[in-house]
Amino acid sequence: MKFEMTKYEGGWIEVIVGCMFSGKSEELIRRIKRAIIANQKAVVFKPKIDNRYDFNKVVSHNGISVEAIVINNSNEIRNYVNDYEVIGIDEAQFFDNELIDVVEELADNGKRVIIAGLDQDFRGEPFGIIPNLMAIADSVDKLHAICVICGAVATKSQRLINDKPASYNDPIILVGSKETYQPRCRKCFNKPIKSHTN
Repeated sequence: MKFEMTKYEGGWIEVIVGCMFSGKSEELIRRIKRAIIANQKAVVFKPKIDNRYDFNKVVSHNGISVEAIVINNSNEIRNYVNDYEVIGIDEAQFFDNELIDVVEELADNGKRVIIAGLDQDFRGEPFGIIPNLMAIADSVDKLHAICVICGAVATKSQRLINDKPASYNDPIILVGSKETYQPRCRKCFNKPIKSHTN
């Protein structure tokens, strides 16, 4: 019996999540580069707010990178994707709710969409639209870091302000790297306590 391989023509949504320093951007870049090696046309988007390392590239914490289109809102993605088969989106937690519709539309039109983002904010709570993206995804990978305190598996992003844990009422969005965040395990994570005012 002879088997014939046919190219998969359907769309697909992949979501890569985890805490800070778990390798989300690195994994996104790896998948994009593999698609390019396979002669697939790929493009990567990043939010304008993420100006760490390089303005026009997605750069992992260990320095690997890929060119990216910087956008202000998720609706702009529609302006660039017609000629591409694979679409990468980094730091998805910073995008607006429209990204959910954009991603579904892309997948329905046969595109492979690879999304990376933080699944929890610095308080340990679901971050922005990531839970919704995980729900509609065809594949979800949760990556882990190593706790800087005890060496256990880290799933939390500890925000530090002047070397002390941030308070619950601090702004949710604060773009930073090692100077602001540490990967922590559940035991070593100092969960900000919600203050009650009368």
